[in-house]
Amino acid sequence: MHAGDDADSLDRATRDFLAARRQLFGVAYRVLGSAVEAEDILQETWLRWQNTDRAAVHEPVAFLTTITARLAINHAQSARVRRESYVGPWLPEPVDTRHDPQLGAERAEALELAVLLLLERLNPVERAAYVLREAFDYPYKQVADILETSEGNARQLVSRARKHLAAERGERVSPAEHRRLLEVFLAAAQTGDLAVLEDVLAADVVSYADGGGIRGASRIPVVGRPHVSRYLVAFAPRFWPPARTRWVEANGRPAVLVSVDESPLALLSVDVSAEGIDRIMWVMNPEKLLPYAAALSD
Repeated sequence: MHAGDDADSLDRATRDFLAARRQLFGVAYRVLGSAVEAEDILQETWLRWQNTDRAAVHEPVAFLTTITARLAINHAQSARVRRESYVGPWLPEPVDTRHDPQLGAERAEALELAVLLLLERLNPVERAAYVLREAFDYPYKQVADILETSEGNARQLVSRARKHLAAERGERVSPAEHRRLLEVFLAAAQTGDLAVLEDVLAADVVSYADGGGIRGASRIPVVGRPHVSRYLVAFAPRFWPPARTRWVEANGRPAVLVSVDESPLALLSVDVSAEGIDRIMWVMNPEKLLPYAAALSD
């Protein structure tokens, strides 16, 4: 093979990889809940793609997706061990979805922070099966091939994930109602209005503050309407007065970026059902928050 042939082959490999890159990131991010880890997976996928006999690959996107999904599953299995020693509640790393609302997928499934948090409780193979089927609309036969299992087992994996999400999340509300409740919640949290907070919170609401041991965030989730509402009222006088808020989008949902002296302090997002606000998520870990805030100015 001549040097020119090598260059042409690498050029084609680069074009194929770049054409699939957004989808590959979408798969890895949904399986891992981390943009940083997803980028690491893509780097490894690219290295393997360069060293592959590409002449034998008839469908580059399918091949690259298979590599990415398997690498993400392996990484998620080791990440689970690391997250067991994580200081305080772990929340997914938020991403700005303004320019790509579906994050490389056919549908914007398995993208909301609350869904990624719930999927974290499944094993990585179940998560991958759900992501490939529900977000990327892969046929069960292809899901099975990627996961090296039978088509019947692929269906069972997706079914278990669906049942888990259905059991953990109540009936969803419209985007307009989601935004309205977040607005009401924000105003009540800022003023310490106990009555309004109790009105918008679901009975079994949980508040998660992910500070990664760096911020002065609560190291355990706060559970239940009475505890969460009183907790919010208690820290309102010292948390909100110096803060500035900005409405943003994170993972396809409205969110609020809280800053002090132009430095991001927290990203506030909520999960809402017909019962009210079910989950309050405060991403405060700078390693997760700062890359998201920086992306807003791109």
